Amino acid sequence: MTEPQNPEHSTRRLPTVQPVERGDVLELDQSASGASYEPVPAKDRGEGSGGRFWSARRVPAGILALVVLGGAGLLLYDVAAVRAGHPAMQWRRTLADELARRPVNDVWVMTGAAVAAAIGLWLILLALTPGLRDLLPMRRNRPDVRAALDRTAAAMVLRDRAVEVSGVQSVRVRMRRSKAKVRAVSHFRELDDVRADLDTALSTGITELGLSRPPGLSVHVRRPAKKG
Repeated sequence: MTEPQNPEHSTRRLPTVQPVERGDVLELDQSASGASYEPVPAKDRGEGSGGRFWSARRVPAGILALVVLGGAGLLLYDVAAVRAGHPAMQWRRTLADELARRPVNDVWVMTGAAVAAAIGLWLILLALTPGLRDLLPMRRNRPDVRAALDRTAAAMVLRDRAVEVSGVQSVRVRMRRSKAKVRAVSHFRELDDVRADLDTALSTGITELGLSRPPGLSVHVRRPAKKG
C-alpha cells in the first residue's frame, strides 16, 4: 500500500510552451489603456529571496591579465638588460623622450589619459556589478539550492498564457527584470474585457514563475488595422 503523496512535495506540470506563428506585422489603430500588476509582497514570496547571479567575467579578466603580464614581462626584461650593460629598447627610449618633451595639456597625452581612465572605470564597473541580466533569480525554498529563469523562457511562458485568452489574436511580450510589457491584438470581444482576462491570466502566470522579485505587469490591447 502506497503512502499518500504530500501535496507540498508534489510535482506540478509546467505550462506547455509552443511557438506562435508570426505573420506580417499589423498596424494598430485602436487601443485600450494599460494595467499595472502589483508584485507579490516580500512576506508572501516564500523563504529566501535569492539574489542575482554574478558573472565570472572570465574574458575581461583574462584579457587584462594577459596585457598586464605581457607589459610587466617586457619591462622587466628591458630593465634586466640595462642592468647587464645593454642599451634600453627603442620603444622605451622613445616613450621616455616623448613624455619628457610633451606638456601635460598636450592633446595626445590627454587622449591617452582619457582612454586609460575610461578602461579603468569600465573594469571597476564590471567588478562591482553582477551581470547576467538575462537570468531572473527564483525563490529559494532550500538554502543550498539556487535557481534562475531565463528572461526569454519567462516571456514565452507568459505569451503562451496570453494566447489562451479568448479574443486574443497575437501577443508580444517583453520581459525585463522589473516589468513585463505585453502588447496584444484582439479581433473580437470588448477590449476592456480582453484586457481584464489578460490581467488575471498573466498575474497568475507571473506568480507561478516562482521569481524572487516578481516583475510588474503592463498590458495593452489593440485592434488590428483595417485591411485596404
